[in-house]
Amino acid sequence: MWPESGESKQPLRTGLTTGTCATACCVAAAQYLFTHAQVLNAEVTLPKGKVVSLTMNPCRIENDTATASTVKDAGDDPDATHGATVFASVRLLPETGVRFKAGEGVGTVTRTGLVLEVGEPAINPVPRQMMTQHLEQLAKQYDYTGGFEVTVGIENGATIAQKTMNPRLGILGGLSILGTTGIVRPFSCAAYIASIHQGIDVARANQHHTIAATTGNASETAIQSRDQLDPMALIEMGDFVGAALKHLKKVEGQQAKLDKFIVCGGFGKISKLAQGHLDLNSRASSIDLGALAELARTLGGDELLQDAMGSANTSVEALAFAQKQGIPLADEVCRQALKVCRRYIPEHMALEVLAIDRKGNFVGQAIDLGESNDD
Repeated sequence: MWPESGESKQPLRTGLTTGTCATACCVAAAQYLFTHAQVLNAEVTLPKGKVVSLTMNPCRIENDTATASTVKDAGDDPDATHGATVFASVRLLPETGVRFKAGEGVGTVTRTGLVLEVGEPAINPVPRQMMTQHLEQLAKQYDYTGGFEVTVGIENGATIAQKTMNPRLGILGGLSILGTTGIVRPFSCAAYIASIHQGIDVARANQHHTIAATTGNASETAIQSRDQLDPMALIEMGDFVGAALKHLKKVEGQQAKLDKFIVCGGFGKISKLAQGHLDLNSRASSIDLGALAELARTLGGDELLQDAMGSANTSVEALAFAQKQGIPLADEVCRQALKVCRRYIPEHMALEVLAIDRKGNFVGQAIDLGESNDD
């Protein structure tokens, strides 16, 4: 999972996507083929028109193929590929067009539900478009009428991919080449959010009728132990519950395929969701102990309990105080969180929210069977 962010008085640095890095490598490798001159700084025009320059490692050539590489800088975003070496090998072809291949450390699509067809290298559409446009511009510049074979790779990508959702999504052998704007914005975690969307799409495309979105390993283990769901139906959403809810609302509006959606997380994070927060990271939302104490009051908690909860060190301690008085605080928090989720989840779908403690034990539950399950 992404690390918690601390307070910072300095502006956070933006970074560049793997798609931008791969494009720069294509530019450097192709120019080396055309001119035999090293390109130590490759310029890339991003989708919105901004031009960036990337520092390149020296090109190398073997037979008729030139290979260029660069080190990805994700800025201050906690990106799994920050510091990874991205490379592209370019070979000239007699026929026009650009043909893409997966090199070392880039995965191959093996399941339906993604934007790419099964068997395709995991190079997403926008990076493909960026590389194609830059290669076409170079072809025009050097009066070249043929095409290109582009092999994109990431050193140690297969190992890095184990830290991502790629294996569960059916992207095997390595990482994906991603990016829609070319820029990585600090703590936007765009790649992680994209993996949440892809996970939902893959599960639906493969006819899973129940999906469980979890905030981390403990909640995933708990729900898997209870329901024995296929790993493909488990979506590790982390703190980005809003990304999961909004994407599910979008795709279910197109064609309903799910019968039930489950949200499972630590009690503290579920309490944030209950208060309407859709980003559960500590940089974006805080646990409101006062609100939990007020909720306990509505459930019959006395003033001593409210005072104890309001001055508790953590939400877990506040919950323990409520449990000692027999106050069903966690169940009510789950009910409030379910109401927030229902704003995005269609009425036909059953919805369940579960909270766990730090040991992975269920402490709260709320369920709404949805319209289609009513008698």
